[in-house]
Amino acid sequence: MKIHIQGGRLIDPANGVDAVNDIYIAAGRVVGIGQAPAGFVPNRLIDARGLAVLPGLVDLSARLREPGFEHRATLESELQAALAGGVTSLVLPPDTDPVLDEPGLVEMLKHRARQLNQSHVYPLGAMTVGLKGEIITEMAELTEAGCVAFSQADAHVTDTNVLLRAMQYARTFDYALWLRPEDPWLAREGVAASGAMASRLGLAGIPEQAETIALHTLFELQRATRARLHLCRISSAAGIELVRRARAEGLPVTCDVSAHHVHLTDVDIGYFDAHCRLTPPLRGQRDRDAIRAALADGTIDAICSDHTPVDEDYKLLPFGEAEPGATGLELLLSLALKWARDADLPLSRAVARVTSEPARVLGTKVLASCGQLGAGALADLCLVDLDAHWLVSEDSLQSQGKHTPFLGMELPGKVRMTIVAGHVAYEAAA
Repeated sequence: MKIHIQGGRLIDPANGVDAVNDIYIAAGRVVGIGQAPAGFVPNRLIDARGLAVLPGLVDLSARLREPGFEHRATLESELQAALAGGVTSLVLPPDTDPVLDEPGLVEMLKHRARQLNQSHVYPLGAMTVGLKGEIITEMAELTEAGCVAFSQADAHVTDTNVLLRAMQYARTFDYALWLRPEDPWLAREGVAASGAMASRLGLAGIPEQAETIALHTLFELQRATRARLHLCRISSAAGIELVRRARAEGLPVTCDVSAHHVHLTDVDIGYFDAHCRLTPPLRGQRDRDAIRAALADGTIDAICSDHTPVDEDYKLLPFGEAEPGATGLELLLSLALKWARDADLPLSRAVARVTSEPARVLGTKVLASCGQLGAGALADLCLVDLDAHWLVSEDSLQSQGKHTPFLGMELPGKVRMTIVAGHVAYEAAA
């Protein structure tokens, strides 16, 4: 299939492009920008006038609920939701059932995703067997099976010696560890951020020290090992300052933030709204403002959806008993655009945080395949009406998970088409 995308505003932060340009696609790759290659005859002409053409979004955390939780969501439903949100590459945490701690499970998941021929799926392998924090997995074998890095998801490692040995192993083979910084003892039984709001509602709190103490531990071990670390879902102003210092010191560390935390605070819990029961918890306005500033200056590399479909039986419970998590794949682009507009930043800054920067976090092997639209790049892209607004409702979400704190809100940016590896994978209804 040869495709000519005509007259769209190409926003490609990786290549410093923000201008009206035609794009030419053949054999699944971008073969020309602005000018067609010699002899190029398209099979399809796409009129993109009035639309933005963006690299396909790269989401650093999306639980697709397979294997093991198909009653909550399936690969088919969630990959279709990803396409509707312009997401063409997804990183999957290892907390499936069974856990992604064996090569056969990873290969099966990759094979199933390939059969669907939709967005690209990049699994994280479990750092420890069963995510129990006791025995380190065979990272080399999991890498050969297709894992891009190693994680504990939301499970903790209480034995610091295990964490040290995992970092030494990872450093030896230049693997990256993706860890969410949280001290298990300070966070135990907590359901909301410590502070006036949690106290007023009578909710068990999680102090910011749960994040900062974990960060201090990780950075000390990183200084000893020089292992590559990606910090998942930073949530506090104090935590961000520690990351800023670590990066200034030269430690090999990157980090991301959930799209929910870019916009919401603990006040949004309101009258025990379980849609706002998230991990990590929503914190105060000072923390939210620090997150936005760190995104703007590059301390935080990427915004992720932290997509976690939860069914009604587990969500429509009292706040403290509800399962944390929210759907986010279809909201990622809109929430990134809203952040840039609220902060009066160039749209290219928001696009970078969901395309080229998360691709860079994934590393050089993946970087060539996603997050940018230079000549020769894989033709993963989306066409977006930046001026359109859409209402977040259960009917408007294609994900099987319908629970999000943004239900009833109107958000900017509507994806009209998503192209994956040169084929049109999604077209919005006229």
